[in-house]
Amino acid sequence: MNMPNERLKWLMLYAAVVLIACGSQTLAANPPDADQKGPVFLKEPTNRIDFSNSTGAEIECKASGNPMPEIIWIRSDGTAVGDVPGLRQISSDGKLVFPPFRAEDYRQEVHAQVYACLARNQFGSIISRDVHVRAVVQQFYESEVNNEYVIRGNAAVLKCSIPSFVADFVQVVSWQDEEGKLYGSLGDQQGTDGKYLVLPSGELHIREVGPEDGYKSYQCRTKHRLTGETRLSATKGRLVITEPIGSVPPKINNINDKFQLMQVKLESDFAMQCPGQAYPVPVVRWYKFIEGTTRKQAVVLNDRVKQVSGTLIIKDAVVEDSGKYLCVVNNSVGGESVETVLTVTAPLSAKIDPPTQTVDFGRPAVFTCQYTGNPIKTVSWMKDGKAIGHSEPVLRIESVKKEDKGMYQCFVRNDQESAEASAELKLGGRFDPPVIRQAFQEETMEPGPSVFLKCVAGGNPTPEISWELDGKKIANNDRYQVGQYVTVNGDVVSYLNITSVHANDGGLYKCIAKSKVGVAEHSAKLNVYGLPYIRQMEKKAIVAGETLIVTCPVAGYPIDSIVWERDNRALPINRKQKVFPNGTLIIENVERNSDQATYTCVAKNQEGYSARGSLEVQVMVLPRIIPFAFEEGPAQVGQYLTLHCSVPGGDLPLTIDWTLDGQQISEDLGITTARVGRRGSVLTIEAVEASHAGNFTCHARNLAGHQQFTTPLNVYVPPRWILEPTDKAFAQGSDAKVECKADGFPKPQVTWKKAVGDTPGEYKDLKKSDNIRVEEGTLHVDNIQKTNEGYYLCEAINGIGSGLSAVIMISVQAPPEFTEKLRNQTARRGEPAVLQCEAKGEKPIGILWNMNNMRLDPKNDNRYTIREEILSTGVMSSLSIKRTERSDSALFTCVATNAFGSDDASINMIVQEVPEMPYALKVLDKSGRSVQLSWAQPYDGNSPLDRYIIEFKRSRASWSEIDRVIVPGHTTEAQVQKLSPATTYNIRIVAENAIGTSQSSEAVTIITAEEAPSGKPQNIKVEPVNQTTMRVTWKPPPRTEWNGEILGYYVGYKLSNTNSSYVFETINFITEEGKEHNLELQNLRVYTQYSVVIQAFNKIGAGPLSEEEKQFTAEGTPSQPPSDTACTTLTSQTIRVGWVSPPLESANGVIKTYKVVYAPSDEWYDETKRHYKKTASSDTVLHGLKKYTNYTMQVLATTAGGDGVRSVPIHCQTEPDVPEAPTDVKALVMGNAAILVSWRPPAQPNGIITQYTVYSKAEGAETETKTQKVPHYQMSFEATELEKNKPYEFWVTASTTIGEGQQSKSIVAMPSDQVPAKIASFDDTFTATFKEDAKMPCLAVGAPQPEITWKIKGVEFSANDRMRLLPDGSLLIKSVNRQDAGDYSCHAENSIAKDSITHKLIVLAPPQSPHVTLSATTTDALTVKLKPHEGDTAPLHGYTLHYKPEFGEWETSEVSVDSQKHNIESLLCGSRYQVYATGFNNIGAGEASDILNTRTKGQKPKLPEKPRFIEVSSNSVSLHFKAWKDGGCPMSHFVVESKKRDQIEWNQISNNVKPDNNYVVLDLEPATWYNLRITAHNSAGFTVAEYDFATLTVTGGTIAPLDDGTGHGNVHTRIRLPAWMPEWLDLNFMVPLIATVVVVAVGICVVCVALSRRRADDMRGGQKDVYYDVVYNQTMGPGATLDKRRPDLRDELGYIAPPNRKLPPVPGSNYNTCDRIKRGRGGLRSNHSTWDPRRPNLYEELKAPPVPMHGNHYGHAHGNAECHYRHPGMEDEICPYATFHLLGFREEMDPTKAMNFQTFPHQNGHAGPVPGHAGTMLPPGHPGHVHSRSGSQSMPRANRYQRKNSQGGQSSIYTPAPEYDDPANCAEEDQYRRYTRVNSQGGSLYSGPGPEYDDPANCAPEEDQYGSQYGGPYGQPYDHYGSRGSMGRRSIGSARNPGNGSPEPPPPPPRNHDMSNSSFNDSKESNEISEAECDRDHGPRGNYGAVKRSPQPKDQRTTEEMRKLIERNETGPKQLQLQQTNGAGFTAYDTMAV
Repeated sequence: MNMPNERLKWLMLYAAVVLIACGSQTLAANPPDADQKGPVFLKEPTNRIDFSNSTGAEIECKASGNPMPEIIWIRSDGTAVGDVPGLRQISSDGKLVFPPFRAEDYRQEVHAQVYACLARNQFGSIISRDVHVRAVVQQFYESEVNNEYVIRGNAAVLKCSIPSFVADFVQVVSWQDEEGKLYGSLGDQQGTDGKYLVLPSGELHIREVGPEDGYKSYQCRTKHRLTGETRLSATKGRLVITEPIGSVPPKINNINDKFQLMQVKLESDFAMQCPGQAYPVPVVRWYKFIEGTTRKQAVVLNDRVKQVSGTLIIKDAVVEDSGKYLCVVNNSVGGESVETVLTVTAPLSAKIDPPTQTVDFGRPAVFTCQYTGNPIKTVSWMKDGKAIGHSEPVLRIESVKKEDKGMYQCFVRNDQESAEASAELKLGGRFDPPVIRQAFQEETMEPGPSVFLKCVAGGNPTPEISWELDGKKIANNDRYQVGQYVTVNGDVVSYLNITSVHANDGGLYKCIAKSKVGVAEHSAKLNVYGLPYIRQMEKKAIVAGETLIVTCPVAGYPIDSIVWERDNRALPINRKQKVFPNGTLIIENVERNSDQATYTCVAKNQEGYSARGSLEVQVMVLPRIIPFAFEEGPAQVGQYLTLHCSVPGGDLPLTIDWTLDGQQISEDLGITTARVGRRGSVLTIEAVEASHAGNFTCHARNLAGHQQFTTPLNVYVPPRWILEPTDKAFAQGSDAKVECKADGFPKPQVTWKKAVGDTPGEYKDLKKSDNIRVEEGTLHVDNIQKTNEGYYLCEAINGIGSGLSAVIMISVQAPPEFTEKLRNQTARRGEPAVLQCEAKGEKPIGILWNMNNMRLDPKNDNRYTIREEILSTGVMSSLSIKRTERSDSALFTCVATNAFGSDDASINMIVQEVPEMPYALKVLDKSGRSVQLSWAQPYDGNSPLDRYIIEFKRSRASWSEIDRVIVPGHTTEAQVQKLSPATTYNIRIVAENAIGTSQSSEAVTIITAEEAPSGKPQNIKVEPVNQTTMRVTWKPPPRTEWNGEILGYYVGYKLSNTNSSYVFETINFITEEGKEHNLELQNLRVYTQYSVVIQAFNKIGAGPLSEEEKQFTAEGTPSQPPSDTACTTLTSQTIRVGWVSPPLESANGVIKTYKVVYAPSDEWYDETKRHYKKTASSDTVLHGLKKYTNYTMQVLATTAGGDGVRSVPIHCQTEPDVPEAPTDVKALVMGNAAILVSWRPPAQPNGIITQYTVYSKAEGAETETKTQKVPHYQMSFEATELEKNKPYEFWVTASTTIGEGQQSKSIVAMPSDQVPAKIASFDDTFTATFKEDAKMPCLAVGAPQPEITWKIKGVEFSANDRMRLLPDGSLLIKSVNRQDAGDYSCHAENSIAKDSITHKLIVLAPPQSPHVTLSATTTDALTVKLKPHEGDTAPLHGYTLHYKPEFGEWETSEVSVDSQKHNIESLLCGSRYQVYATGFNNIGAGEASDILNTRTKGQKPKLPEKPRFIEVSSNSVSLHFKAWKDGGCPMSHFVVESKKRDQIEWNQISNNVKPDNNYVVLDLEPATWYNLRITAHNSAGFTVAEYDFATLTVTGGTIAPLDDGTGHGNVHTRIRLPAWMPEWLDLNFMVPLIATVVVVAVGICVVCVALSRRRADDMRGGQKDVYYDVVYNQTMGPGATLDKRRPDLRDELGYIAPPNRKLPPVPGSNYNTCDRIKRGRGGLRSNHSTWDPRRPNLYEELKAPPVPMHGNHYGHAHGNAECHYRHPGMEDEICPYATFHLLGFREEMDPTKAMNFQTFPHQNGHAGPVPGHAGTMLPPGHPGHVHSRSGSQSMPRANRYQRKNSQGGQSSIYTPAPEYDDPANCAEEDQYRRYTRVNSQGGSLYSGPGPEYDDPANCAPEEDQYGSQYGGPYGQPYDHYGSRGSMGRRSIGSARNPGNGSPEPPPPPPRNHDMSNSSFNDSKESNEISEAECDRDHGPRGNYGAVKRSPQPKDQRTTEEMRKLIERNETGPKQLQLQQTNGAGFTAYDTMAV
């Protein structure tokens, strides 16, 4: 609905409502008819409408009224509700309809909304109560019952947890235990005394819980109130009973239970719980707080209020139950309390009184809203559907106006509901005030003509119209005529006629319409031309204080001015006077003295004519009374009183009179009044009486008006009887009423008391009870009884006098009454007995005795005696029997009679004796610990059997050593418990009543059965072995508790503090006495607490669980480093390091210390130079550091398990300091006045050196020291102007920004003429980086100038293009290489001397390739030795070790430089690996070592011996999997398949049989031959074995062997040969032999061709220009199901199975391996097969024709010359843009079945995704098992590491390292081949290696891979496994249908495989499985899936379920279709290449 229309509708609606509210003229004229009325609801919708989406709902709303109201539905905000198609509509009869709807169509604004119904007619509108509509979409829900923990002896409450989203609609209807016994609700149960009680709120209350209650489990049954559906809870809860250790104070487990809020409905049952538990069992008391106080009183328990254990149960709740309750739980050691605030909600209802009222205009109207219900939150009022903002229960309208009529509503609301009531206010019969509808206008005219003035007025009642001229009424005369009439519509028309108008007729004319309900008037001037004229003005009397307004009545026209004068003075003459030009005079606050006078009005015209008129004003004064009062306080009776009323002001004459309470005072009241002068009056009361109390008023009147003054008189009046009580007599049982009324002032209080005892005198207050109450002085006693008889006192007191009292006797006339009507009395046989009857009532009373309704006369039998005793309340009669006999068991009746009636009472006399002995003792049932007995009940001796005592003993014991079981007397069956299993017992029974015990019955003998062990294993110890393993040791239970022979133990373990279930392992029993059992639990989490329990089991079952033993696994090392590591430099030698602890979950133990590893950054690579500091805190200060040095730091956390992960290195530099002294100084003579000082910089500069200071001083003399500052880059200084032959001392210091450092050693030199050759430079070591320039200095002095020569490594230097001598003597070497390292010596020589220095040059270069050698191998680890290259000069920092499985990704591991050996761990068992290493230093990473090829130890599983493996019975076969040998690699699982001997299809039994288990294949037919196929998997591969066996006959016999040569059902099925042929000619032997020879021959040819075409690339250099990218496409359309069982399909493919080919059951038996080359081109294919991409034709292997070399045999290459020759490794290539027609399907087949497909080029050298099937175009629905090329023939190296996804699939590209790309290393040719796997449309596309090396697993010479285990003719391919390339491991996206007998098994799940990860593409790792996984299940990375998970949970069936479904044929095409939806095509199953 669009909004503008909606808004328009609502504007119209409310406009209509307003119109109705305002009324109309017609309504005003015509009073509403009596039968017309506003709307009233006939059927108002309820507060809440809940409905299910499957049912819908209709909400009805009906209203009455006249006219009939219109129904409109609105929202809570007042907007109208419209139709929403299909979801909400409003029917023609006003119903709001919600049709049933689908869950997805749910709309909150429609289905969860507050609506209201609005009814309206012209008299008003009303709105219904709020209607909360809630649609409930059907949702699956499950309720749960959780275990309840309870201390023994306490009460337990089991709760039924219902999900919150359905909690409002679902309620608990019952509970049941596991035996199906029902526990109903409170209403169904007989009382609350039983052990089990279902509380009204649905909980199951179990009282006094004992140990036996811990064995039951309970379920709740819930019911959905909208759908009616009932269901049992999904879980069963049981009581976990705690045996208390010592005393336990009460405790409330949940803090939220300490304060509870409850809301219950009126008249419902409810329970308040007090969830405190304690030991000893606590006492629970309930209290209720008195409202508004903190005082509390105990809750009174009765039939309605009961307490069961600690729970308070209240039936039929009443509002008075609301309040605050306190439950106090106490025992001997403590207390606890729980507060509960209870609100009892009563349904809200409202009523307005009166419902209709008619009120006259201006009168008040009152509506009272009377409501009931609880709680009431708000009260609000509405008028005609709109809120009026009033919130009180009473609505009062002081003065009703026209707009007040309409419909009024009162709404009461609380949080849950609302209620409303409506009432109508009508206006009375006369309710329209007059209105002037039409009137005359002002007029000016000449004198003469007649004038007609008209006024029309309306109103109800009809108004009367009068006329005035200048304020004076106009009466009819000869010139003025007034007339009027009433029109048809009720208006009054009045007119004034003036005949021949005069000038004097001018003036202000006014018409006045007047009725009872109001006045309306209209005035206008009539101007008549003429002279001024003033009409006569009458005398004006006015009351002092009022305002005088007078207008001068002027006629004539025009008038120029009108003025007022007084005493000839023009007004105004003071502030009170105002004069207006129109002639109006106003005088305010008139006073007699100043304003009483004669006023003159003067009117003038322009010509000067004037007229005058006088007005006499008389001012009158109102009387004024002086206030008066009686004396203070009330008066006493008889007192004299007087009042004086004085009127000092006011005009005379005055009249003064008195009234009492509004009545004139008369003399007979005893009150006199007397006038005092003219202005006073006195009132006198001679003697005050009670009747004088009231209000006395003095009235004073004069002409001006009336005044009064009132004063009250209160009179003390002692109480006096209005109705004095008198003695009364009432019949017993009647309702008595005694009136007692008194009055007085103050009003007396009337109370009743009752006399204590039987005489009046002492009285006590009446206790308020149910039947006695006092209301307004009247005593009511309901159902009066004799106990109410006595003296009563009525007392009336008001504090005046002593008060009144009256004593009366209330007597109760009672007929005789026996308090006990019937009772039983017992007596022992032979003993005396007395029977007594006590009758109460009015004496005299006579009593007679009857026996069995016969009169008893003691005279007839002297055993009976009767005595009577008179009591105060009646008579007691006693019947004595001397000796009771069995005949005295009879009904004795006593009858009492008096004047008022009679009564009787009966005594049932029972004579009792001991019972007879029980008989017919039988054994009904027995077990190991109990026996069920039954017996016949004997005669009970007239005394109920209290109990039976079952006595039992062991057969060898005597009856003096017996045990007993007590059984209630009402039962004849019992169970004897606590017996020992397998034991002989004697049992007998005796009966017992109150009198005594019977004789024993005959004994029976029984032997108990065996039972599960009752003892727990002992001495359990759990100790950690390492971080993931714990050892559990234990001893057997005590021998007495075995209950049979123990067979073994179940050891269960789980994570502590979780709710998860235990994982159990089974351990066989060790028979050696006293020997401990032990078990190692492995693969546990690091430093995790596990709980371990153990139970023993025998052939009956398992015993009790042991107590939980908790233990942590050993601490591991922290897996995360400390975070937020930061360092702060403190000084030049200290740094503060801080960090944050690693996350708790990564600590894997208790962090004991932190280690800070630190070293100068340039030495960081050298582990030996690193320093370690331990600390327990999260920061530390490192001391003793080098100054001004950059330090590198790491932090790690340490646990008991060792050091954790190191943090990322951080760096800080220490502060600079003053430098050390220069390390060396030289002083060289340069001449007779100069010396050259040179020096070496300090060893530790401790900062950046800013300058050097050279100090010089002449030796010996006291001369001052000279200083000279030298720049930091200058290492020499020439001292000049020295004196010849005078020694000088020199020393040098260095300076940093901090200051000057230490001084160097002093050196002395003396200037001289002779200057020998000297070198100023020092010997030094220079470090140069590879390929950079180096310069070595040689600064020399001497005269004559010395000659400088260099020697390099002892050889004379000669300049070349890399080295040259610089002018300053330095040697420059450009682009340093490794060979430049060594010694360089510089020689300076002149005629005087020679000198030399030697520099050492170190060249830093990346390391050369290290040496890698294999040291050791295990099944999962390799140990390698690493040695650096001898020629490395730069320090080596470490190694990077690269390794990969044969077809996997490269992985790396960092190895420290000082590690001689390194272990590579967690490798695949039995797999090939490649390893190489690189070194690195601070220059970079070095060259790679040679690749090391090796393999881990381990082999495929080994076949067992058949007799050890198979054990046959008639309808099953047991498989002992322990007989298999694992070949060194642990077994992961077995796949078991079977079939009848004559069948073709294999049936998969299970694809996930665990090793170490036995497995039974069931449901076999007796005496039948079967084939059994077992596939054993481990990480090295799998082994397939096939067995023949025959089941036994029904009687256990064997059947004759099959006639099959010498096979006899062994693994190989032999072909029968003629006797003359030698044994070795057996085809089973010959065919494989010949095939092998052919394969080897072909393989040799291929290798030769390959070698001849090899390219001479360096092994690691260069780039291959060919990139092999073979894509296997296994994708199919969703509907393309390929039925592998169709024999015709094989025929179509030209497929003929060889008779005796030994094929491996490989996934896709296309095993593209080296082995295949040896065996030749032919070979079987699976129907699923992923065909070999290395073939020019898809079907080449099927028919194996010779392949010509000139081109493609079947197709034509389209313009691609490259296809016409065999490139090495390319004979399988399909050329880009080549279209092929796939033959093999014969041409006459359906043309849609033939496939044309075209290869696609690569884009930019990438394996680009192609829309559709990644490069393959298929007709829809066609089997997609074809191959397309998705790779180009050349590929840049940059693209080797690519990863592609095509159409959302997942992809993996496997890439070896650059140095060595071919993981197989079978042919050097393929070093750079890349292996790519791309997913297209969720399928798997695999590339394989080239033909030179096909099978990575089979290159090394090994035993025949397919050994003898594959004997027997494979009459069909192994199509039960999915196809794959030889390298691929994962084939994804196929559907399989295990339900229709299809032979392919689901892929087996891997070990440790989480089934949650079994979806075929749900983890990224599923794409990254290495090629080596043909040979090994990759552990967690494997992503199998037992049965491909369908998205629907219900389809996720286990293998066993599927197997049963197969047999019942319950899964059909639907399941297949479901399974195909996820991956359009077949799944190739995950099994291993062999």
